[in-house]
Amino acid sequence: MTYILTDLQPILASALLVSEDLITPDLQYGDLIEWDSLGHMNIMMSLEDSYGIEISTETITELVNITAILEYINQHATK
Repeated sequence: MTYILTDLQPILASALLVSEDLITPDLQYGDLIEWDSLGHMNIMMSLEDSYGIEISTETITELVNITAILEYINQHATK
C-alpha cells in the first residue's frame, strides 16, 4: 500500500492537537508552534502505533518534514 498526505493528516493533527488542514505537504518541524520537540515525539509515537513500525532514535531526527515522513512510512509500514 502507498500512503499519501491524506493518510497522515488525521494522525499528525491528533498528535499535535491541531486542525487537519494545517498538515500540508510542505509542513516541517518548527512551522507550527505545536511541532516542537514534545510535538515531534508525539508524532513519532503516533506513527509507530498507527503503522506498526519502530522508529530508531537516529531516524527520529531525520523525520522532520512531511516528505521524509511519507517516504519512511511507505518503506517501513506493516499496516
